[in-house]
Amino acid sequence: MIILDIVFLIIAVLLIVITLLQGGKTDGASGAIMGGNLNIFTDTKERGPEVIIIRFTMFLGILYFLLAIIIHLVAK
Repeated sequence: MIILDIVFLIIAVLLIVITLLQGGKTDGASGAIMGGNLNIFTDTKERGPEVIIIRFTMFLGILYFLLAIIIHLVAK
């Protein structure tokens, strides 16, 4: 049980760090307020390292979710 908790914590920290490494896709909230080009439905194509970071983030998110379910079931 302690090993699962440690792995869960490591994945959480990695998920936070890898999310912060991703570049912004829009101008942010200030661009939306000031009338910037904010379109959440644009189709952007990532290239190179961006694709790897996005896929790794998705993998970590799925792993985090599954591990949360497993820890909950084991704790019962």
